[in-house]
Amino acid sequence: MKVSSLFVYNENVKKETKKEDDNMVQEIYIIDDDDSSILIFRELFRNDPEYKFISVKTNQIDIALKNIPSLIVINEDAIDRDVVELCKKIRKDEDNTITPVIVVSSKAGKDHRVKILQESVEYFIKKPVDEQYLYYTVKNLSRLLASNRRVSPLTGLPGNVQIHAELKKRLSRKEDFSVLYLDLDNFKAYNDVYGFLKGDQIIEFTADTIVKSVHSDELDNYFVGHIGGDDFVAIVPGTNCEKLCQNILTHFDREVKKYFTEEDIEKGYIEVENRKGIIEQFPLTSLSIGVVVVDEGRFHNILEIGEVGAQVKHAAKSVMGSSYAIDKRKEITV
Repeated sequence: MKVSSLFVYNENVKKETKKEDDNMVQEIYIIDDDDSSILIFRELFRNDPEYKFISVKTNQIDIALKNIPSLIVINEDAIDRDVVELCKKIRKDEDNTITPVIVVSSKAGKDHRVKILQESVEYFIKKPVDEQYLYYTVKNLSRLLASNRRVSPLTGLPGNVQIHAELKKRLSRKEDFSVLYLDLDNFKAYNDVYGFLKGDQIIEFTADTIVKSVHSDELDNYFVGHIGGDDFVAIVPGTNCEKLCQNILTHFDREVKKYFTEEDIEKGYIEVENRKGIIEQFPLTSLSIGVVVVDEGRFHNILEIGEVGAQVKHAAKSVMGSSYAIDKRKEITV
């Protein structure tokens, strides 16, 4: 269902807030038993205050792994413990299954290197170590991890940092584009009835629906991001996106039924007991889309886009079932 509506802008539009801090301190564990490595790393990164190196003895590993460092470096020559078993222990730790590990060693035989890499260790660096090689290996691995942590682990879509960057880039280029804010309706009720695992499946399905619909619309230069939870954003070129909204909702409404029981589909609603023990009825999960048309000169910053996006998405969600609302006003009063 389509909703057409106009809104009154807030006269006190907020300006840009503090920028995302991309230079957060990254803690890196240096595992050795004689402190021979920690001084080298601190000297090597003396001009990089965003890196903090912490010396960890092998007898402290259980305590250390209660935290989640950005990176772990093991100096095999300086530990009195089997390095393969140590790598296994790190990988089996629930909180550090994806923490990158570098092993630095003079034991460079192929069989030994392969055994270490089989434990999902990212890098094996042979001694003697070239300092520049070590420096850029650590920096590039940290950069890659930081980028990956900005991506939703559930949908694989970029998160808020990339979304903000994409909006800023298009504004600075004075492009004409549209921003689709997408949000599931009655999703909490679905989780209460079907559980979080099924809820995750609907979120994955929604992400897939958005990406496929945008792709099949033969759009170039598009962007799809996952704000978090059941909130998504799509940024597409041009100011005419009604067909895209219709395609997304048509596909969603057709396929979402597979995530419900036949009984609930037949009823057309699900029943949830509230905190007072009263049974409440909620419509089946639907999708709302609020669209902000961004033509040249209309907005000064991404906060203004976000405010209008919240308003227009609220209008879409006020309609029963899957719907979309498009805001096409040409001017903004600040």
